[in-house]
Amino acid sequence: MASHSQGWRRVPGGLLVVTLAATAALAEAPVDPAREALPPPAPRAATPTGHVLFRDDFAETSLTAWERDRGDVWSVRAGMLRADLPDRKQEHSFIFAGDSTWTDYTVDVDVCAMRGVDKGVAVRVEGQRSAVAVDLRGPGYQDVILHVREWPLGKARALNANGVWQHLRIEARGQRMRVWVNGVLAIDRAEVRRARPNGRIALAAYTGGVGECTVYYDNVVVTEVP
Repeated sequence: MASHSQGWRRVPGGLLVVTLAATAALAEAPVDPAREALPPPAPRAATPTGHVLFRDDFAETSLTAWERDRGDVWSVRAGMLRADLPDRKQEHSFIFAGDSTWTDYTVDVDVCAMRGVDKGVAVRVEGQRSAVAVDLRGPGYQDVILHVREWPLGKARALNANGVWQHLRIEARGQRMRVWVNGVLAIDRAEVRRARPNGRIALAAYTGGVGECTVYYDNVVVTEVP
């Protein structure tokens, strides 16, 4: 990178101007406007039915109800949860909430990616290892995948453009896993043998092969399945 040490010089009248060297150095660090752009206003949270185990609309900025594996990735901005990862391939981070004793439950969440492809939710998480995960993949894929670690369990077409809010709903009932995208049932897996019987939830940020990820979450609601 060009040096900034001699990038400024004084001209008659006391004004400072930027030399060509400093201008070139600044040009080496382009700013992606999508990284700092706010998404559209989040949808109004739906009224949950059933017994609520956990709920967060991120009106508070402290994130005291959550556990982050990387504190520099997750923050609250404009009443929404934001994750932003460095622009490198295969970077990932998770933020966890809930109780390890939860068994059968449903997770509802609104998600809006501003940059990148991958975003999603994990259920029945043990410690900081996800058990059953849902990956909603955007530009270039437009699908949703259900998997346990590296083992795929289901995949379906799901249009989800960046800069647009999407609603994910995941139900864990015994060994059965169901996934809805924007109110449409996309995956219904009758038996997931590798799934743990209990665990908390996690939200994900992942750069994948495209090497970028800026994503927002809002209106997280976990309800007990009778």
